[in-house]
Amino acid sequence: MDLRIFTEPQQGASYDTLLTVAKATEALGFDAFFRSDHYLHMGDVDGLPGPTDAWITLAGLARETRRIRLGTLMTAATFRLPGVLAIQVAQVDQMSGGRVELGLGAGWFEEEHRAYGIPFPKEKFARLEEQLEIVTGLWETPVGETFGYDGAHYQLTDSPALPKPGNRVPVLIGGHGATRTPRLAARFADEFNMPFASVADSVRQFGRVREAAEAAGRKGDDLVYSNALVACVGNDAEVARRAVAIGREVEELRENGLAGSPAEVVDKIGRYAEAGASRIYLQILDLDDLDHLELISSQVQAQLG
Repeated sequence: MDLRIFTEPQQGASYDTLLTVAKATEALGFDAFFRSDHYLHMGDVDGLPGPTDAWITLAGLARETRRIRLGTLMTAATFRLPGVLAIQVAQVDQMSGGRVELGLGAGWFEEEHRAYGIPFPKEKFARLEEQLEIVTGLWETPVGETFGYDGAHYQLTDSPALPKPGNRVPVLIGGHGATRTPRLAARFADEFNMPFASVADSVRQFGRVREAAEAAGRKGDDLVYSNALVACVGNDAEVARRAVAIGREVEELRENGLAGSPAEVVDKIGRYAEAGASRIYLQILDLDDLDHLELISSQVQAQLG
């Protein structure tokens, strides 16, 4: 079971804070550092000092880390033109020595679009599908050849399809949708991520994705299956303190996330493994609590091998 650290910087984090967490992620033996791609905080927080851009952040971290994978859960297709996104991700992948992964989603948070003047189209899923076709098409075009695309939302003419990533960039797709999301994952994804869902819901959605993959001529096991879950680990007093720090209730965290003693968390991760997950993204909301990461590394990750 791979454990990855997943952060939500829009809730309030500077680049320096993210760098500290990324370096701890690497030093403590976690597999990857991922971040959300949002420009506006959510809930009862001030979001200070303000948002950081996902791909600018990852570019900086690419030069400051050596081993961990780096990526997004999920980049919003509404934020960037697909040609520009392909260039950005390829460049950051080169800067990292081939350690980047692209999680790409349709975009959903209308308030952040209004706050920063970003168009929020009514039809987002069709745009996401075209973006996936374009980004992967640009990367897969042989050097010396050109790429063209004539879609309903995007048109590219005689693109040199450069630069190329340092390595093949894995594409992550995720979500709860019962029909279109599995179909899209079957076409484009190397990994399917089920965010903030129960074991039972994960079993159902992983099954849908496997069926869609097989219908598309792929093996169901061609994809990695993963979950993203909030983490709040420790003894009773530590869990209570950490729950207060992130504005959540202990029982709600136990029900919906990975909360409790290391043994309890290992047991629950085992249930997700039985559902088909081989990777867990640990949503860490208090980025100043590095002791939390150390505890998870020494008492949870160590038990998972």
